[in-house]
Amino acid sequence: MAASANLGSLRSTTTSLFFSNRPFSLSMLRSSLVLRTCLIKPTPLRLLVSWPPHHGSSVRAMSSSSSSSSLEETVKTTVAENPVVVYSKSWCSYSSEVKSLFNGLQVKPLVVELDQLGAEGSQLQTVLEKLTGQFTVPNVFIDTLQLYNKGQLEPMLAEANAKTGRT
Repeated sequence: MAASANLGSLRSTTTSLFFSNRPFSLSMLRSSLVLRTCLIKPTPLRLLVSWPPHHGSSVRAMSSSSSSSSLEETVKTTVAENPVVVYSKSWCSYSSEVKSLFNGLQVKPLVVELDQLGAEGSQLQTVLEKLTGQFTVPNVFIDTLQLYNKGQLEPMLAEANAKTGRT
């Protein structure tokens, strides 16, 4: 029930959802999950399955001289290696709402606090804009392939359908 309360507290006008790079109905995932971002711009929630996994990169280990392509690979690697990634800013109320939502759903995302990474955080935010078309946070990535392989995707979708009254 706490998760339902968290879902109801989120507010926005629009959320985009991508599944294998195709638009996908957000109501299938969470009928009442609507995300907003800091700077008053809707946040896309992305389900990504197209990037191959790589091992060994760390967002926090980058130097400020990292090139854009290196940072881009780091973001792709981070997203590929983690089922749920939230790029956030610690002071952003919308980011806090998303993190609270995941906590209420007992989902433990990898949270990257861009404002705590210094220059790398700003560079990562620019790379995220290049990859997603969005400069604002929170920027949420969910790897459905990993969720599916772990048996978590179907129950999550079934629960979402039950909440919307669909069978």
